[in-house]
Amino acid sequence: QVQLVESGGGLVQAGGSLRLSCAASGRTFSTYVMAWFRQAPGKEREFVSHITRSGGSTSYADSVKGRFTISRDNGKNMVFLQMNSLKPEDTADYFCAAGPLLTPNARQYVYWGQGTQVTVSR
Repeated sequence: QVQLVESGGGLVQAGGSLRLSCAASGRTFSTYVMAWFRQAPGKEREFVSHITRSGGSTSYADSVKGRFTISRDNGKNMVFLQMNSLKPEDTADYFCAAGPLLTPNARQYVYWGQGTQVTVSR
């Protein structure tokens, strides 16, 4: 069992930055692929980024590539999402997720946090 708690969301102007954090409970954190997804009002949840168990490989949605960076600290059971050059279209609830497979498919992730809201103003 893994419990995930996100933090770091907020209101930021376009062009600004935010760093999201996700704290995981449990001693098996390093055995899971970790990912970030987001869901804007009225839209489906979409993949943002994922990172391998060791942190050695990452992948990003085209919409955030070059602006967002995912990382993890297995010693602290944490995963992060550094978001730079934010745009209004990045406004959404952001969720971290843990699962066994390296995939952008949200249905393959087993554990989810409650989400943190990010609002980017023009």
